Amino acid sequence: MNTVKTVRELRAAVARARSEGKRIALVPTMGNLHSGHTALVTKAAQRADFVVATIFVNPLQFGPNEDLATYPRTLAADQEKLLQAGCHLLFTPTVEEMYPHGMADQTIVRVPVVSEGLCGGSRPGHFDGVSTVVSKLFNMVQPDIAIFGQKDFQQLAVVSALVRDLNMPIQIIGEPTVRAADGLALSSRNGYLTEAERATAPALYRVITHIGEALHNGEQNHAQLLDDGKKALEAAGFRPDYLEIRQAVTLRPATPDDHDLVVLGAAFLGKTRLIDNLHLTKQ
Repeated sequence: MNTVKTVRELRAAVARARSEGKRIALVPTMGNLHSGHTALVTKAAQRADFVVATIFVNPLQFGPNEDLATYPRTLAADQEKLLQAGCHLLFTPTVEEMYPHGMADQTIVRVPVVSEGLCGGSRPGHFDGVSTVVSKLFNMVQPDIAIFGQKDFQQLAVVSALVRDLNMPIQIIGEPTVRAADGLALSSRNGYLTEAERATAPALYRVITHIGEALHNGEQNHAQLLDDGKKALEAAGFRPDYLEIRQAVTLRPATPDDHDLVVLGAAFLGKTRLIDNLHLTKQ
């Protein structure tokens, strides 16, 4: 596996692979990798001949009071994990390499509708930063496929809409969430949890799963389900940010007539903000 830091080196390496007839896959990350990330790389290696991973903690998607400065950076350990998972090329640009003219004058890519509300409501500008940096990476690599985790369901919806609306010839693949044995979705931010908080954290997915089971069994009173779910989260020690039942493709609020649904939740446990979701098809 080679590691490069500049766009010029990245493009040269990808061009060599493409000249050899290789199918290119891209796995964008912010580093501090866990087995959820490596599962994306493993899937990419199964679907393509040349796997490009990126590690870039993107300032454009962090708000002024978020954890940009303290976000864990573990490059050496990440490189080893990527190598073992089947990555061929790692791109680790600086902020200056990604935004050479500064972020204040950077063209911003905004994806409407799916980026609104949920995490987009709680983190204003977040998805503009995501869609902008992803657009840049897609243009730099020009992959055949790109792999994203379903844990960040809204992000996956934003990227899918971006590719569709801008006619990018890239197949977007969403990989199922990787979970710990107790059900907690793996996340780099889990490292912020205290021991007691870590023991409590799986309750978020249990509440979401309970709502999903009720929907699958025909419950149509969404408001009551969500109200009960928020109370359950509060009783467990969470401070709910949002808990929603949405139509899975558009992320518009679901109605009882919708069948392709996703239950999404975000909640604070201490200082740590956790997110999770459950995608289901109602009969």
